[in-house]
Amino acid sequence: MESRSRSDRAMIGLDGGVAGLLGAAIVAMWFLFMDTVTRLPLYTPIVLGEGFLFPEYGANTRELVSPKTTLMYSGVHGLVFILLGVIAAYWLFQPKRNLNLGVVLIGLFAVLQLGFVGTAFFVTKPVLHELSWPIVLTGNLLAAAGITCYLSLRRR
Repeated sequence: MESRSRSDRAMIGLDGGVAGLLGAAIVAMWFLFMDTVTRLPLYTPIVLGEGFLFPEYGANTRELVSPKTTLMYSGVHGLVFILLGVIAAYWLFQPKRNLNLGVVLIGLFAVLQLGFVGTAFFVTKPVLHELSWPIVLTGNLLAAAGITCYLSLRRR
């Protein structure tokens, strides 16, 4: 019995981690596409990286391309999404719960959106003015849908 529950927890962690990485990759590809079409490739991770990781630099010192900032932000971004994926998997895979996938999708979207806005508001407000809100909303919705779809396929 002990090994089975340990195995179940390991699968929840693995599935949640994969789902989180999938969500992070979806958001990253979305912003890469939108940045390439509308501005400069990698603009969003540079703005977010400098805003969240180096808020003391301010908005006026942005480099056009900063591989170090982009990689650092991408690492933090991936870890946050892995954590969210594991939490979503834990809630979705509870044996006595039969959560509707629509509820999970809406919940994940709300957590992603509120997490982004709340963190940006408290850490660095200029980030809120730099990014287009419809693009951010769409990216978070796509990520939540990707995580939910993956976990729903794994739940079967």
